[in-house]
Amino acid sequence: MTADEVRPTRRRYPQAERQDVVEEPHGLRVPDPYRWLEDAESAATRRWSAEQEALYAAERAALPGLERWAAEVAALDAVDRARSPEVRGDRVFWLRQDAGQEHPVLVVAEAGEGAAERVLLDPLVLDPSGRTVLDAWEPSVEGGLLAFQVSRDGTEDSLLHVIDVVTGKLVDGPVDRVRKSSVGWLPGGEAFYYVRRLDPRLNPGEERYHRRVCLHRIGTVPEADAVVFGEGRDRTQFYSVSVTADGRWLGVTATLGTGRGTDLYLADLTAGPWDRPLLRPVQEGREAATRLHAVSGTGPLDRVWLRTDRGAPRGRVVACRPAELHLGPEAWHEVIPERPDAVLTHLVVLTGPDPAHPLGLAAWTRDTVAEVTVHDLAEGRQVATVPLPGTGAVGDFSAGPPGSHEAWFAYTDFVTPPRVLRFDARTCRVARWERDAPDAPVVGGAVTRQVAFPSADGTTVRMFVISPTGRPDRPRPALLTGYGGFGRTMSPRYRAQVLAWVRAGGVFAWAGLRGGGEEGEAWHRAGSGENKQNTFDDFAAAADLLTTAGWTAPGRLAIMGGSNGGLLVGAALTQRPGTYAAVVCMAPLLDMVRYELSGLGPSWTPEYGSARDPDQLRTLLGYSPYHRVTPGTAYPAVLLTAADGDTRTDPLHARKMCAALQHATSGAGPVLLRLEHGVGHGDRAASRAVALQAECLAFLAHHVGLPAPRTEAEVEEGEGDHA
Repeated sequence: MTADEVRPTRRRYPQAERQDVVEEPHGLRVPDPYRWLEDAESAATRRWSAEQEALYAAERAALPGLERWAAEVAALDAVDRARSPEVRGDRVFWLRQDAGQEHPVLVVAEAGEGAAERVLLDPLVLDPSGRTVLDAWEPSVEGGLLAFQVSRDGTEDSLLHVIDVVTGKLVDGPVDRVRKSSVGWLPGGEAFYYVRRLDPRLNPGEERYHRRVCLHRIGTVPEADAVVFGEGRDRTQFYSVSVTADGRWLGVTATLGTGRGTDLYLADLTAGPWDRPLLRPVQEGREAATRLHAVSGTGPLDRVWLRTDRGAPRGRVVACRPAELHLGPEAWHEVIPERPDAVLTHLVVLTGPDPAHPLGLAAWTRDTVAEVTVHDLAEGRQVATVPLPGTGAVGDFSAGPPGSHEAWFAYTDFVTPPRVLRFDARTCRVARWERDAPDAPVVGGAVTRQVAFPSADGTTVRMFVISPTGRPDRPRPALLTGYGGFGRTMSPRYRAQVLAWVRAGGVFAWAGLRGGGEEGEAWHRAGSGENKQNTFDDFAAAADLLTTAGWTAPGRLAIMGGSNGGLLVGAALTQRPGTYAAVVCMAPLLDMVRYELSGLGPSWTPEYGSARDPDQLRTLLGYSPYHRVTPGTAYPAVLLTAADGDTRTDPLHARKMCAALQHATSGAGPVLLRLEHGVGHGDRAASRAVALQAECLAFLAHHVGLPAPRTEAEVEEGEGDHA
């Protein structure tokens, strides 16, 4: 029986030719019937894509309650937000996004309470269409100049400009071929270090994202920029640069793709010319992540502070004298040891009451929940624990100028929008930052509970379950999500779509899977490369728990994930299609045999492996969702989303998977593709983000029986929830 014979006759999909394309790398048979859909510009692909867009538009128009979902997500997302400030000279810079604003704006004010603030950069002023985003920004040491990077249509192919902070006038740029590059300013604002891609026109055959660390002098053409690092190195390496606030030390971090191992180099800029810094290795050629955090003190007090997971998978802090860097880790002195119960995530070095005893503000996650502690870095002892507003996550750490006692960081949880806190090292006290956005109204109707459960091999996995009552009072429509990759931790964070689902009466589950960073680097490695199946097994165990514990019931469970999370739900869909009633797969990787040939794929081989290696190809082919699609299978309702400006995960993955599922499925639910134009993988205008979230929730809710959110009048008239 063919797929055409078992497919429900009430839904006809656009015609997609199945071609007899088969390759046999390393003797393994790999069919690829929709290879032709990789070419986005071909007439056949354009025709097919246009028909898919028409099909989705018709299905979207029929989604029950879509307008209510959009209104609810928009209302919950409409909160004022601020980011932690950066202090340079006598000025304070920070991002702010008021409720209703499409993009964050960059604000500046003179240091000190009560000083007037003004908008320095507004993406909507730069581009009223809303399709330009502010990718990155960095003030000069003295605060008189600002380097900023913008990109259009979601490509993340940034242009770097420099403006005068007082006048707002452009003084330099554009510098092209930067991609959210870090910028290390030199004192006086004469020059800065940054990361730039090679020009493909001058370097044919080179990878698109082959990078170099360069020195740019203000007022000169980018073509004259000196290359100071990267020649002869692996072309898939990412670089970051930093210059200490006193202008003396240049730090360069080199990461092989998005692997966790880093090479770290440090140069004394007083020992040679800026365009030829003598970069000496601090760590090189190791599968460990080491980050430079500060160089403090003078003379015998000179110290380099490093955060590393070398010899400590959950992280520790070490120090050494700059003059001893050439000795490598043998010269490191441990000042904050690894904790057996928590993962070290951030470090800020500050000046406390005694300048001879610098303090370290350290952030940890214990069972995925944030903790913040204070340590005497001279004596290596903990001196305080910083109280937090609740059970959530922290991040966005920043500190004042050299010798400062101030630091700022953000706090959030599932019901609390990000708020900026100020820490004073003289008193070890924390308070709300005086320029933070005002509090949003308290969101009710959502209670968070953390649960633990065994995976297939007995490993304990943890998951947050957000529900109307905080307990499995009855089976409800449930939505499960996860990520499980690149060492990223699924911490509790404010998300409008989470609250919208729960306030409508559903259960939202947020799982911390192997491959992430919830339990440190060992946890990450246990879900990457040859161990990737562990990620999918953890997710399956999370789904089973939601049903067996009574949170939901068969036929009422949906799953959703994006990017690496799109790979996750694609694997879940093809490995256990009968478990889920509906799936949303966003900006995904799905053809794991050819993923490294497009987008940022070449940089991800440390995470997934490479099809060039026969053993790694077997692993990739074993779970590659596109290759596991089986004709005649009753797949659930599936919505794939992609954006034509996505330069990370090419939309070809969603196109090929959509065609394969539409051909194969015998299920009654639709298989749809939502293709968005003029945006990419990440940041977009708030209204477009709300529209995407609302459509995904409406699609899932329709297929698991969750009614759309009620109006305020309906809430006042009735009692309890309605799922």
